[in-house]
Amino acid sequence: MLKTVLRGLAAASLALLPLTVSTPAQAAETLPLAEAVTRLPVAAESRDGYDRNAFKHWNAGANPSDGCNTRAEVLIAEAVEPPTVGPKCRLTGGRWWSYYDQVWVTSASALDIDHMGPLAEAWDSGASMWSAQRREAYANDLGAAASLVAVTARSNRSKSDQDPAQWLPPAAEVHCRYVAEWVGTKLRWVLSADEAEVAALREVADGCPEQTVTYEPAP
Repeated sequence: MLKTVLRGLAAASLALLPLTVSTPAQAAETLPLAEAVTRLPVAAESRDGYDRNAFKHWNAGANPSDGCNTRAEVLIAEAVEPPTVGPKCRLTGGRWWSYYDQVWVTSASALDIDHMGPLAEAWDSGASMWSAQRREAYANDLGAAASLVAVTARSNRSKSDQDPAQWLPPAAEVHCRYVAEWVGTKLRWVLSADEAEVAALREVADGCPEQTVTYEPAP
């Protein structure tokens, strides 16, 4: 009788394990840029059905109670000299470095928040298959510093939705960094790259032997 009771208690304990043991988050990984490029899945791209409104942005950000949306939170985080945050998250003052074109900016309104992987590019590369919630998470990704970047409106609009086969920052000295952040963003969100894109990434990577890519899979 005692053995039967003990077996029943053991079975009950095992049944509870999935409720009490959590799966650890995947750790960040760092690897050379050239190797990181080889990790990208290669696939043809398709923009069929793309609508920018499929990616809800900007949302309430990491702290919905502070009145600052994702755009404002990026501006606050990336400011070299912090702006004053007023009512309704109105930003005054502050100073930013637009790394794409190596320009100092002293007005938040003169900056765009660039999606390192443009929304249309993400759609082409796999996001068309995502849920609306995952597309929103991508468009407001505050979990990786490289996902959203404050740059001059001029440089952001010059980039538009182009990949590195079509556009690189005007400041040649930042190409290694830019391509590393592009590749890291695609690896983070498991997005593919087309053949022309991969060829361009390899070409840049060949000239950046010391550049590494650090990324953590998106939740």
